[in-house]
Amino acid sequence: MSHAQYMARAISLAKKGLYTTDPNPRVGCVLVKDGVIVGEGYHRKAGEGHAEVNALAQAGERARGATAYVTLEPCSHFGRTPPCSDGLIKAGVVHVVCAMQDPNPQVAGKGFAKLQAAGIELTSGILEEQARALNPGFIKRMETGLPFVRLKMASSLDGRTAMQSGESQWITGPAARSDVQKLRARSSAIISGIDSILLDDASLTVRAHELGFDDEAFAQFVAARQPLRVILDSKGRLPKSARVLKQAGDTLVAVRHGVQLHVGAEVLPLNTDGKGLDLKALLIELGNRHCNEVLIETGATLAGQFIQQALVDEMVLYMAPCLMGSSARPLFNLTIEQMADKQVLNIVDTRMVGDDMRLTIRF
Repeated sequence: MSHAQYMARAISLAKKGLYTTDPNPRVGCVLVKDGVIVGEGYHRKAGEGHAEVNALAQAGERARGATAYVTLEPCSHFGRTPPCSDGLIKAGVVHVVCAMQDPNPQVAGKGFAKLQAAGIELTSGILEEQARALNPGFIKRMETGLPFVRLKMASSLDGRTAMQSGESQWITGPAARSDVQKLRARSSAIISGIDSILLDDASLTVRAHELGFDDEAFAQFVAARQPLRVILDSKGRLPKSARVLKQAGDTLVAVRHGVQLHVGAEVLPLNTDGKGLDLKALLIELGNRHCNEVLIETGATLAGQFIQQALVDEMVLYMAPCLMGSSARPLFNLTIEQMADKQVLNIVDTRMVGDDMRLTIRF
């Protein structure tokens, strides 16, 4: 097998941590000796062993003289666990093949340098694009301080999200709603606006029974880590009775400076920018809180504000095979007056989820 084939296996292992490693990156490792895989591992959960540690534990003495295929540069610093580069050196690995350099300034190149100083052969850049796709949020946060922002929307074929009355349950089918649960599960935080909360009394949680996993124990494990729920409530209208306040996990309520709100949740005062709360400042705060991927689930006004301020990296749009009419509510409230100012989007994936179409779009 080639370097790329072994790395592809390491990437598939890393994907097993898609919903559970936050705020750490998803990483996989394969140890190969004499053309035989002698150890495999992936990072399962923050605070537990990294991919290299788990692969070395499986390989035991067979790791001596082996080649390690790792999706991310082995760490060189002490965090919750010892440096993985030290573990590879101690185990007697002779060659490390890596997909990409770690964007974390604490590591960035230092792990590579430590391996080479120990006489270990180094090859990097194998399937780098696929490896970067594993961790869009971790990479963006390390490079810019901001989380990766994903906007989730659901609409009819004529681009409507709710009836004029606000009624919206349900536009899409159960398969699409299960898919949204997976988007929540991979996210560090979920952002919603107060109008959406008041209208739907949403809980904004990951629900194990709706994830659609065959392994019930794994579904419970995933749901045990609830994303931070973030409610944008500039005027402090969130009632103490709101369901979002009664769920497992933490809720953060962003309000305008000077607004008093006492609902048993953490309150974050923000400045306003003329159109509402300072959304960029909110994302900076979430980045400082080690949020990698942020999911926005909200209505047309707030969604439009995030888009117009160029704060959205990706949109996942579920389109149901139905029509709701011109009086129903639109996907976005956007101010675009000339054709030259239209938003040009890049559709990177299209697939059916049950009876609904899912579009993945990059800005």
